[in-house]
Amino acid sequence: MKKIGLIPKLIAAIILGILIGAFTPEFIVKVLATFNSIFGNFLGFIIPLIILGFIVSGIADLGGNAGKLLGVTTAFAYVSTLIAGLFAYIVATNIFPKFIKATSVVGDAVNPEEKLLKGFFTIEMDPIMTVMSALVFAFLLGLGIAATKSESLHKISVEFQRIVEKTISNVIIPLLPFHIMGIFANMTHAGEVGKILQVFWKVFLIVLVMHLLIIVLQFTIAGTISKKNIFQMLKNQVSGYLTAIGTQSSAATIPVNLRCAEKNGVSKGIREFVVPLCATIHLSGSTITLTSCAIAVMMINNISFTLPQMMGFIAMLGITMVAAPGVPGGAVMAALGILKTNLNFTEAQLALMIALYITQDSFGTACNVSGDNAIAVLVDHIYHKDKKEKTL
Repeated sequence: MKKIGLIPKLIAAIILGILIGAFTPEFIVKVLATFNSIFGNFLGFIIPLIILGFIVSGIADLGGNAGKLLGVTTAFAYVSTLIAGLFAYIVATNIFPKFIKATSVVGDAVNPEEKLLKGFFTIEMDPIMTVMSALVFAFLLGLGIAATKSESLHKISVEFQRIVEKTISNVIIPLLPFHIMGIFANMTHAGEVGKILQVFWKVFLIVLVMHLLIIVLQFTIAGTISKKNIFQMLKNQVSGYLTAIGTQSSAATIPVNLRCAEKNGVSKGIREFVVPLCATIHLSGSTITLTSCAIAVMMINNISFTLPQMMGFIAMLGITMVAAPGVPGGAVMAALGILKTNLNFTEAQLALMIALYITQDSFGTACNVSGDNAIAVLVDHIYHKDKKEKTL
């Protein structure tokens, strides 16, 4: 089973869930609903810890490399993330309503309190702090470690991040297929799964097209400013793009992406600084996927939303997902907190988000790492331009 990728497992889970919901007794569905209730509560408990694990060490690491280069790279990465999120919002709000009709969706069909079966029992797991408290504490601690250069606290934050990553990779990710299977079994039993699946594949195709368009835009801007051949840079990026699809990890793609940056003419010092850094902080592809999936889930449930609300969500994504792309599925795990607080998602809606996101995670990661090299070209151009001006 370990040799089977996460995406095939999730696809199998969806199919099995539909079959179980359609052909098995209600008792079986309630057993799965019990597991979903416990697992959902565990996710709620772990969300603040995920935020602490990712953000504290991420900010501490960034703060240790203070300087103009860090500021420029971080600014490019964050602006790129915001633009990607706004682009996704514009596309989703204009195209999704064409195939997600309010009349074809029954209110809060995926809300377990309304339509889905409840489990036999539940186990309460109250989080040790709220999501907002975790965010504030993470920033305070991360910036404090960077300012004081405390090696002991930095080591603790790194070790805690490893614990969180282990929890995600060894507990949450392996159990996700069962969680998704239970959700789809329950939705099938409630008679709503057909409407959900009609939306899934269309959203997937639109998100994939948006990924490719944003990559072209990023390299067009980088190539125009640096006066480099845009098509050649895109060609050079293909190996990094395909590697990211296979690994589902920005961090695991760094070695290949460094070679892509070298082919694009990025100097050694710049590429060895920018590419690993952006693998942590640049999230244009993940932001497109999460924004689009969130809008799809809200439209499925006939939930209204506003541009300011979504821009707040997008702005927070660029912060809460810091360091998360190193873990397959990490971005959506880190985003669960703001999905609950900013968009008021229920546990079932969070499960739908996880299913929607992870089936597209490879392509989001590939978009992230491709944009990393576009940023590397820009930073390299600015660095050498400044160096030349100082020499003169």
